[in-house]
Parts: sequence; structure tokens; C-alpha cells
Amino acid sequence: MSAADRLSEVKADIRSAEAEYGRADGSVSLIAVSKTFEAADIRPVLNAGHRIFGENKVQEAMGKWPGLREDYDGIELHLIGPLQSNKAKEAVATFDVIHTVDRPKIARALKAEMDKQGRDLACFIQVNTGEEPQKAGIAPGDVDAFVEDCRGEVGLNIVGLMCIPPIDEAPGAHFALLEKIARRNGLSGLSMGMSSDYGIAIGFGATHVRVGSAIFGARDYA
Repeated sequence: MSAADRLSEVKADIRSAEAEYGRADGSVSLIAVSKTFEAADIRPVLNAGHRIFGENKVQEAMGKWPGLREDYDGIELHLIGPLQSNKAKEAVATFDVIHTVDRPKIARALKAEMDKQGRDLACFIQVNTGEEPQKAGIAPGDVDAFVEDCRGEVGLNIVGLMCIPPIDEAPGAHFALLEKIARRNGLSGLSMGMSSDYGIAIGFGATHVRVGSAIFGARDYA
């Protein structure tokens, strides 16, 4: 199957899940995760009409998306990977949405760059729902205070929360936890669910699902 065919299948699966779980048609945004894939691999998906994409690394995105933006209108690029504060300038210039705000230093660096560049990017706070020591994200018990700080003192446009459940645990409990935290903070955005579990995430209220291999095929990290 081509990437365009796989894209069509994923979109059909999303529509089916929306209907199954009583979600409004079109309420879930598909982020096609194009990390590690070249511009030539992405063009067929763009040609199929898709415009929302996710990248993990700022430097990689800077290498391929400026040229693609010249050829295609309406691209919305999401940063879904970890961000270092020394890349905040490039991230704000390159991306339209940030999913990985995970500490005060990053929040302040992003806001400073947005003010300098005259941009106001929508931001998600990454929550470490499994409290895994090797994984980025705010601990669930610290999210409320961090949301308040980001919205108030820092002045970021916080639209939702993001999580990546532990690989060896059922994701449903983590999705439910993220939804509960978001609801009590008045946040509507839920960035959760990937190629293996986006249908489950939609059932728990995901507004953005991050799907890569199910569209682009297996990645060659070598």
C-alpha cells in the first residue's frame, strides 16, 4: 500500500472511532508523524490533501519543511518531541504548535521567543502519567500548579495536555488520567494516542492523535 492509501485507512478508522464513541465527526485531528522521513516521502501525503504533521526534532524539521511550505499551502507543523531551551528560537520560528512544554525553563524560553518573533503558538503541557524517571513530562500531581504558572505568570497559550503512556502498560488508564487532569484545569485539548492505540485514545477523549508508522510505514533509524 502507498502512504496515501494508508492515510486514507487511518482517517477512516478515526471517523469510525468517532462514531463508535459518540464523538462529533471531525473532532479528532490527525497529526501525521513524519520524523525520520524525507521530504520525498512526505509529498505523497501532502498530495493526498493532508496538512497536519508532527516532528520530533527541531533541526530535522528545519531541514525539510521550509521547502515543503513553499510548495504547499496550509501546513500546520507540530513539535511532538523533547525541546531544549537553546532551540526555543528555532522551534518558535519553525513550528505552529508545541506539544512538549515540560518544565518552567522551557515555558519561559518559548514565551520570550514568541514575544520577540510576534507569534502566539498553541502549547500542550507534557504529562508523565507513568512517572517514569527516563521520560520527560510533569508529574501528575504537579500539573495543576504548572498549568496555572504557564497561563498566568508566563502567559503561554496553553490549550491542552499530552502524554505518552508506558510501553509495557495498558494505555487506557493513562488516557483517562490525562482527561481527568485536563478537565479540572478547563483544558479541552488532549494529545494522546499513536499508531498502536489511537482508537483507544479517541474513546477517552483525544482531540489530537499522533500517527506515524501506520501512515508512512516502518522507520529505518539506521
